Amino acid sequence: MKITIRMDDITPDMDYAKFSRFKALLDKHDIKPLIGVVPENKDEKLAIEEPHEDFWSMVKELQEKGWTVAMHGLNHLYTTKAAGLFPIGGKSEFAGLSLVKQDEMIREGRRILSMNGISTDIFMAPSHSFDKNTLRALKKNDFFILTDGFGTQPFRSEGMIFYPISVKRNSSLKDEREGLVTFVYHCNTMEDKDFDNLESLLETGKVVSYSEYRQFDIKDRNVFGNAWQYIIAKTKYIAVQIKKYI
Repeated sequence: MKITIRMDDITPDMDYAKFSRFKALLDKHDIKPLIGVVPENKDEKLAIEEPHEDFWSMVKELQEKGWTVAMHGLNHLYTTKAAGLFPIGGKSEFAGLSLVKQDEMIREGRRILSMNGISTDIFMAPSHSFDKNTLRALKKNDFFILTDGFGTQPFRSEGMIFYPISVKRNSSLKDEREGLVTFVYHCNTMEDKDFDNLESLLETGKVVSYSEYRQFDIKDRNVFGNAWQYIIAKTKYIAVQIKKYI
């Protein structure tokens, strides 16, 4: 099983020291990840530093060097508690809102990216939460790929292509089957031990650049596959909530 890296919450006001530390490890192993860029961050939890004026030029430079860019919501503000089609989180910026509203938000996010020279057809939903209206709005705005879902290879569902994330990291690392999954990281909240674990992971030789997803065959997923994914995601969410109170 090959591993790709996904970095969430990339904003002009993120923790640049941690981002730079993460990037240095990836550069050392020549790994180019997926980064989720928030077009217009309004989430105070992500605002660690004063906004860097060179942020967009940095993102554009990384994209030109082979890093893959996804649009990570619009403002990264949670407006509903709708779980959506992939209920691994209990809140959403999009799920539960009308198609008209979601179309407006996604269109605005694309406009901001384009204004800053960034082009992408990949969407990264904050808290992994999206619904059918989200998918409709994404397609209307020329987004056809989501970085979410469970599985070991890209799959097609609801007219979209999904690049899956890992259900459980330890299991993915032990899996000897052919396939590809994504490990999700949030630089802002990483500690020394997390960086040590990342370095150990990179040294296994299992990690590849995110662009390798494009080389995998895409399988159609039926209703039974979607039901399996929903149950696993919901179970994982419930287990995390129980753990908080033990």
